[in-house]
Amino acid sequence: MAGEAGLLDRVVLVYNPVNRRVPLTMAQRLHDELSVRLPELPVTLEATQHAGHARELAAAFARSGRPLIVAVSGDGVYNEVVNGVLDTPGSRALAAVAAGGNANDHRRSTRRMPLVEAIVAAHRDGRTRQLDLLRVTVNAGDGDGDGSWRRYAHSYVGLGLTPLMAVGLRRDRKGTLAELVSVLRTFSALTPVEIVREGHEPALYDSLIFANVSGMAKYGRVGSVGRPDDGLFEVVARRHGGRWRIVAMTLRAVTVGLAVQARVDRVAFTTVDPIPMQIDGELVDLTAAAQVSIDCRPGALTTVG
Repeated sequence: MAGEAGLLDRVVLVYNPVNRRVPLTMAQRLHDELSVRLPELPVTLEATQHAGHARELAAAFARSGRPLIVAVSGDGVYNEVVNGVLDTPGSRALAAVAAGGNANDHRRSTRRMPLVEAIVAAHRDGRTRQLDLLRVTVNAGDGDGDGSWRRYAHSYVGLGLTPLMAVGLRRDRKGTLAELVSVLRTFSALTPVEIVREGHEPALYDSLIFANVSGMAKYGRVGSVGRPDDGLFEVVARRHGGRWRIVAMTLRAVTVGLAVQARVDRVAFTTVDPIPMQIDGELVDLTAAAQVSIDCRPGALTTVG
């Protein structure tokens, strides 16, 4: 969208200092490049101190001015930054990601230009983008309301196979071959999840994915026609069946990609048992009888690049 020159008043680079080899080095490089290209624009580095801290930092920065908050990270920290911005009603903040993590699904799927060039274009020419978000609303099944919450996803929400893959990838060594072996090993531990989708009978699923981007879990590709700014998201559903069916679906996803998927703007379901759910690579636990709705929020995220 077009806007005024000098659109941004500062850039904040949020990174996790635990892995000093990638995020910190990238953050320092971005700081130095932006200081040369945009000397009039303040650029600061902010290290996270604990899980959820990126969300707190982003919310604090989003309360004033027109900052661009960049997560120098993978999808998980970026999810926190996005939620921190959305936690702040009326905020004029922008959020972006510099791919410094393991999967980087969002950046890989939405990238149009180098990040530094995009920041320069946003600041000087007002060139920004509006992308959709998935809004996840959970009402706990215990009746006391303490477990009810809401969270946004920039890329995908998964049940069944995807949370199990996340556990395996966290446990095992990193590297393309090691990670693919880890993914294949998860099939032996796969347990179907039972949910009741709105307007349907209870059903067992080996995998259920709601995706706002075309790529996920580093190697997989979902529907070929969806975009992160079309007001819809893809539903990739695999009912419980022979193990070879889910293996075949996974192999297709990491090779030629999946076929065109159902595209919707909302889904709702109720859990039967406690199950894990994955949101942008991060795991959350759902209680039994939890009521879950996922709806598309068109253009909810203002970003660059």
